[in-house]
Amino acid sequence: MTTTGGSVNRCGWAGSDPLYCSYHDLEWGVPVHEDRLLFEFLTLEGAQAGLSWITILRKREAYRRAFAAFDPEAVARFGATDEERLMADAGIVRNRLKISSTLGNARAYLTVQEEFGSFDAYLWRFVDGTPVQNAWRTLSEVPATSEVSDRLSRDLKRRGFRFVGSTICYALMQAVGMVNDHTVDCFRWQELGQR
Repeated sequence: MTTTGGSVNRCGWAGSDPLYCSYHDLEWGVPVHEDRLLFEFLTLEGAQAGLSWITILRKREAYRRAFAAFDPEAVARFGATDEERLMADAGIVRNRLKISSTLGNARAYLTVQEEFGSFDAYLWRFVDGTPVQNAWRTLSEVPATSEVSDRLSRDLKRRGFRFVGSTICYALMQAVGMVNDHTVDCFRWQELGQR
């Protein structure tokens, strides 16, 4: 089912919240190849575990301030004092495991960049550099995981990343356009399929 804003058909999950609609219309499913933005999505998807995505979207600017605009080199240098500062920051999800994982993930991220030249090169090889074009008719058809997200999750965990289960990895893949999971009646499905 889609939501309709004027004459625009959107995926049903977008609802009517202007922030959600904007995210759906402008970002979700658009291929991302910029490493800093990929680190942002990796961090936000991990922070979202157990929460709604709209909660994280509403905290996104606070996350950008708290985590040095998602500069992985800066975040990798964060220490115990920074972790305590982050635990006191009401603008983000104050979960010690999630905060600690972000710091550790930044260090692992830099290692991946060094090995592959960029995180982009590492990540997109899981789909051979080309977005998977799905054709779901309803939201109920959209999976929470895939064989690719399973492989990505296993590999990230092997490399020391945390909060990267298969469901989080699939959400990351959707967010950064590795898969086009807009439903076929959504105006973005065809637009993104033509890229």
